[in-house]
Amino acid sequence: MTHTISAPIAVSAPARPATRFLLAGAIGAGPLFLSAGLVQGLTREGFDFTRNALSQLSLGDLGWIQTVTFVLTGLLAIAGAVGIGQALRNAPGGTWAPRLVGVFGASFLLAAVFPADPGAGFPAGTPEAPATALSTHGALHMLSAMVGFLALCLAFLVLARHFTAGGRRGWAIASRVVPIGVLAGFAASSAFVPAFTLGAALGLLWLTAVTARLATA
Repeated sequence: MTHTISAPIAVSAPARPATRFLLAGAIGAGPLFLSAGLVQGLTREGFDFTRNALSQLSLGDLGWIQTVTFVLTGLLAIAGAVGIGQALRNAPGGTWAPRLVGVFGASFLLAAVFPADPGAGFPAGTPEAPATALSTHGALHMLSAMVGFLALCLAFLVLARHFTAGGRRGWAIASRVVPIGVLAGFAASSAFVPAFTLGAALGLLWLTAVTARLATA
């Protein structure tokens, strides 16, 4: 009787200092975006979390703050994508996870270039009714968000494969469940605006969590 020896499944090696530095970008991207949005939402006249999306904070006299936040968040996510590629070199998920996170980061740069439309009373003085039609830049902003968060959800599914190969069952399960929550939030946003914010926050914070896990592996 002959016995065949299967090749071992490669798992990620401990992250090097340079890799951990890049991973810190994806770790910090979500907290930066959400904390900046929270502070602005609480202090900008006319903004209401129950009616307005964080993207609208890029409008008005102080809109440059949110625009810069979009750019910084995108650059941090892209740096994190490079770090993920290095951390997962020759490991399951090492090809597509960093690419998809990179697409997610690039979507924030596009969102900075193409701002959301005003509406629902923001900026101050805007009619209270939601906008009935999207402008070209508003449509491109929405498209970039849809593509970006879809890419992030796919990245989580790819990382679930990596965690499964490494025997981290809980991380693998969560990485499959979180995309459902993100997409459910987006789907419910037409009836309940904060659902979009909650879905985006879930995706951003799980990116922080999984990247931190890779950095400490």
